Amino acid sequence: MDILTWIIVGLVAGVLASLIVGGSGLGLVGDIVIGMVGALVGGWVFREAGWGVPFEGLAGTIFVAFIGACLLLLVVHLVQRARVTT
Repeated sequence: MDILTWIIVGLVAGVLASLIVGGSGLGLVGDIVIGMVGALVGGWVFREAGWGVPFEGLAGTIFVAFIGACLLLLVVHLVQRARVTT
């Protein structure tokens, strides 16, 4: 994948994850980064769990990145909540 594809996948996955889980508060660039890192997290989770990608091509990549971005945002929210309570 070229860098433009990574940015588009990151944007779509990050924005969708922000809508579902709740935003990171970092804006559009933060959503892109969350989506791109989420793609790595999602790929690792799917590989370790032995799951296959349910869709072929770009749709499957976006799906895996979305799942990873959701997990990443959940962890970010937990860390932010722990910092506030202490």
